[in-house]
Amino acid sequence: MHSVSLFRPLAASVLGAALLLSLGACSVLEPDKIDYKSSGRGVSLEVPPDLTQLPGQSRYQAAGGTVTASGYQAGQVAAAGAASPTASNVIADVHFMRADGERWLHVDRPAEKLWGEVRDFWLESGFLLSVDQANMGLMETDWAENRAKIPQDFIRSTLGKVFDSLYSTGERDKFRTRIERSPSGGTDIYITHRGMEEVYTTARKDSTIWQPRARDPELEAEFLRRLMVKLGVSQEQSRTLQAQAEAAQGAPAPKAGIVDVAGAPAVQLGEDFERAWRRVGLALDRTGFTVEDRDRSKGVYFVRYVDPTIEKKEPGFFGKLFGGSSAPLPTSQYQIQVRGQDGRSLVSVQDSSGAAAPTADAQRITRVLADELK
Repeated sequence: MHSVSLFRPLAASVLGAALLLSLGACSVLEPDKIDYKSSGRGVSLEVPPDLTQLPGQSRYQAAGGTVTASGYQAGQVAAAGAASPTASNVIADVHFMRADGERWLHVDRPAEKLWGEVRDFWLESGFLLSVDQANMGLMETDWAENRAKIPQDFIRSTLGKVFDSLYSTGERDKFRTRIERSPSGGTDIYITHRGMEEVYTTARKDSTIWQPRARDPELEAEFLRRLMVKLGVSQEQSRTLQAQAEAAQGAPAPKAGIVDVAGAPAVQLGEDFERAWRRVGLALDRTGFTVEDRDRSKGVYFVRYVDPTIEKKEPGFFGKLFGGSSAPLPTSQYQIQVRGQDGRSLVSVQDSSGAAAPTADAQRITRVLADELK
């Protein structure tokens, strides 16, 4: 856990008053481990990628159909068999899925019936949405802070009541939700996490920058579980299904390797198209590519990419929060092609027209994907 930071000059001026106001106050209840508070719409902590959405192509269409009501069936669990690598646990029409080290939900409802509920889920969880693109099946929250990580000591329980914003965990999180029609019917829901942390840049600790931190798969799993509750599963049932899926997760995903295909780099996966398509989509979400569209029938993700070698100075997080701004970096559009054959899959990088991408960009993007898919 990162240390708690405080605006010290302002804190000193109000501390005495806060302590007087706190006399006789009741003790604060122990908070839940997750309690997010948005940092404000449109706040961006990192340089790449630019998340401003371009007008998307409308290849993604929400699934049609009607919702079939069914009663909760707490004992109905589809345990993973020896022939299947996927653990699927279901109550009513909500399934908790686990395969290849990944987790997601499968819901036996059409996407357009789920979109509003998923949106409400994030808003009720303390986030604002910076991306809300129903035609692409994509939502993304803004950067938010998990306030439950702030220790509930005496100072926090008193000063925090007056100036709660003075406390900071030094961490921010955002979540991307992808809602995709399943070829077998129903809808798949994926949640991916990205994190940033504030670190000191000098020995005197008078200057900080925000830098990426490792994704938290347990946070992803917890929000999937909470989304199950939003979709109609009880708290107890959601925990039971999650535990059953974790216990029956199956074999780990095959490793990814970079190969040469007609002089161009590609990622080779030892798995069929269905599994490769899912894993590549999650890898793109986690590595920060802007997925503008996708065409599953052709095995293509349409993405934007910012070259990380382009330097750009940005104002600090709080500078942006209070009005600072900067121009977006130039971006390039690419197609990420997934092809399956004989139980294996190849992932290649093409330019926006479907031709071979420039060698340097193809090598860089291929390496990013291979590292995430390992």
